[in-house]
Amino acid sequence: MKPLIILLCLCVQLSFAQKELKHEVYFETDQHDIPETEHSRLLLFLSKIEDVDIEKVSIYGFTDDRGSDNYNLVLSQNRADAIKEVFSNNEFDESKMTNVDGKGKILVNIIKENDLNKIRGLNRKVEIIVTPVFPPKPVVVVEEPKTNKTEDLLKGELKEGDKILLDNLLFRTGYSYLTKESKVVLDRIAEILVERTNVYFTIEGHVCCTQGERDAIDRKTKKRNLSVARAKYIYDYLVDKGVKHYRMKFAGMRRKQPLGGEPELDRRVEILVTRIYEKK
Repeated sequence: MKPLIILLCLCVQLSFAQKELKHEVYFETDQHDIPETEHSRLLLFLSKIEDVDIEKVSIYGFTDDRGSDNYNLVLSQNRADAIKEVFSNNEFDESKMTNVDGKGKILVNIIKENDLNKIRGLNRKVEIIVTPVFPPKPVVVVEEPKTNKTEDLLKGELKEGDKILLDNLLFRTGYSYLTKESKVVLDRIAEILVERTNVYFTIEGHVCCTQGERDAIDRKTKKRNLSVARAKYIYDYLVDKGVKHYRMKFAGMRRKQPLGGEPELDRRVEILVTRIYEKK
């Protein structure tokens, strides 16, 4: 019976070990700016963890063995902070980043003198450890109603200054385009707005999780204007569906107006009613 218990313990340990997702980013000597190739690799990693329910993210910076202890501690911290900024710029919740620490130098154990530069290069790095929620939360499938609150509001009595959240429009993290399911919802909204020809409005795009009121970076264009890009996406979509362009404007609100709930809900678009004309 004892071997079975040992086997079960090993299986449990392995399942816990498999929980963590890890990535390393490498830096040039004395630099904390992320090299372009490493930045691309990091974005691929971020794409990999987009749909992971994250418990925490740990970010640890390191340097090679050259330089003073104080210099290396500062440099390693700057490297860790640079990685944190990339997470923030790409709409990852900062509250999940529980450790962002510079650990200083890694001493080398020289086996061959010819390997020294390679060893030092591998030590100039940041280690990222992503720990998913365990056990995973159950997936709750909610049947989408034929109409939602947004549609009811748009069909109802509107006045200038009304702001309407476009419910159930989900953007991919770091991008300005909608999921396939969200386009079905937007199609219904477009049908209502096509009919309400006397309503003029501004489409306001928002982002989540950036530092302060900054905009996020659009991963497609690499520009820091993701909230504008999201509003423009909705604008173009509605024009394509028949809403007259002169009735609409679009604006990026960056992260000026977080909702205060789940951070991902700040990846949103709202409609601000700017003018109601009397129907002739």
